[in-house]
Amino acid sequence: MVHHGGGGGERVCASYIGDGDSEIVTHTAQPRPVIINVARVLSASAVHCVLLGQVRRLSRCTVVVVVSHDPGFLSAFAEWSLRGRLLAWSTRLVVVTRLALPQLRALLPAHWTFAMMNAIVLNVEDASSSFQVFSYLPYSPSGPQVVQVASWTSSRGFVLTEGCTLFKDKFLNFYGARVNVTALPYAPFWEERAGPNNITVYSGTDYNTLASIAQALNFTVSVVPTSSWSEVTRLVEQRVAFMAPVVFNVMPHRLERYDFSFVYEYVSMDFSMAPPGLRPQWKALYYPLSGHVWLAILLSLLLVPCVLLFVSGVLSDKRSGSGGSERDYGAVVQGVAGMLLGQSLALRLSGTSSTRILVAVWIVVSIIFVSAYQGNLTASLTLPKYPSRPETLPQLVNAVKRLTMQQYGTDFKTFFSKSKSQLFQSLVSLIDIVPSLTMGQQQAVEHNQAHLDNRRYQQYNIAKRFTRADGGELLYIGRESIMPGQSAWPLPHDAPYTALIDRHLMAVIEAGLYEKWASDILFQVKVENRYLRLQQQEEEGARARSRESSSSLSLIQMQGAFMLLMLGLALAGLVFAGELAARKLLPSEQLFIN
Repeated sequence: MVHHGGGGGERVCASYIGDGDSEIVTHTAQPRPVIINVARVLSASAVHCVLLGQVRRLSRCTVVVVVSHDPGFLSAFAEWSLRGRLLAWSTRLVVVTRLALPQLRALLPAHWTFAMMNAIVLNVEDASSSFQVFSYLPYSPSGPQVVQVASWTSSRGFVLTEGCTLFKDKFLNFYGARVNVTALPYAPFWEERAGPNNITVYSGTDYNTLASIAQALNFTVSVVPTSSWSEVTRLVEQRVAFMAPVVFNVMPHRLERYDFSFVYEYVSMDFSMAPPGLRPQWKALYYPLSGHVWLAILLSLLLVPCVLLFVSGVLSDKRSGSGGSERDYGAVVQGVAGMLLGQSLALRLSGTSSTRILVAVWIVVSIIFVSAYQGNLTASLTLPKYPSRPETLPQLVNAVKRLTMQQYGTDFKTFFSKSKSQLFQSLVSLIDIVPSLTMGQQQAVEHNQAHLDNRRYQQYNIAKRFTRADGGELLYIGRESIMPGQSAWPLPHDAPYTALIDRHLMAVIEAGLYEKWASDILFQVKVENRYLRLQQQEEEGARARSRESSSSLSLIQMQGAFMLLMLGLALAGLVFAGELAARKLLPSEQLFIN
């Protein structure tokens, strides 16, 4: 019935399906055909889905011939072929029937298999031995129509209609027809805003790409309204929408429901969270110097008084009595510590040259120590050291108690849950679904949690909603990605226009237009947001307060000084209580008063 030539031993599969039995025969260079499977057409549809799937796997050059005069059977075949994924654009479908032309005109546009796929109808006339060949063109200058592409008579033979081919590419030119697509706002890839006369204006990198493809293929974009991401992909699966022109991560379980276009964007799943704030710095007075320096200072405070007492005791006048006592040592320690804090030496020591050299050396050391301490203390208070922030997945899991994602996060939870890694299992237990990116990031600012989403998407939203007037950002994006992956546009399984979309999509990417649009959009939103913030500050008269607050030290930074004061007061109170107790217990003449 149908002859398909193949050279070089290429396997060509021809399927003959009729009202009775269906038989799949594989023709190769072998002299005898190999029968693969035989099944009744009137049996369960699940059997035929398996049968048609076997045909698809046999060869990429498949010709399917369907013989039936029953419209019901042809409708059932159209449904089974979609379920079993029998047809791709490289597969040619020939329908042999004897339906009346009005029935044919009603049948072909009603089914995706006959209307969109690479199909022709060979209509045999009852009263003669001639037949006509029809094809359905969904897009033409005259709109959707059934056209006769060829005919055969016994006298003239097979004749092609002028300007027609048997299997015409139906999607090279849409002739301005409306093409349904579906998407939801996902900046900077797809944005929607209200325009004049209640018209929705679309923008974004992916919309610009779609508009360029639409201009090349001559079609008008028609966005089908949707309320959720699951509805977006469901309309693509049902072929209500030709595609969803917005980035989707390519995942194995998603491929079971729909196909993807050419992978044009390598996006990553990243986390954003608020940088950790300043912790109470009760050690702020200790931080400017290392522990070894503090230990050296303490040893110096103990050693220098001993040396001073020794030198002054040996060289002092014998009339001054014995060279030192516990009282003298305490007074010298107090004097040496006072010099370290910038006080003069109130204690009178020996006037020898060696004593003066020791005092001069200690004064120089004190100046160096105090200058270094003051400089580092000022720097540590005005430019404090913030705690380290999570940058990797293990650090994130250990640092936060909750992770948020949008509605499509359920797909990622399913994907992560199949991992054998304990790290990803812990990640799944932390993920909660929130309605929007803004809500998730707002919660990340207010609480100890993070939000997972596309890096470009988060950068855009941070620049638009979570950036101060001075350019500082309330959120940061982690250095390590949770899941680097490939992204593409969802399309129906075996869509006949996939190759055309891929070719034009690749042209946009290779020309550098996509990256240029992305950088321009991000720069524009940063400029607009900064201008808006500055305008709000001017209206509220808050610019001066902002400048004052940026140069003032907070109580957290000065906490160490106040804690030192409190400890000093507590110590003085304890000593005072001890002195009172000693005054009551001991006679006054036995008390030592310095």
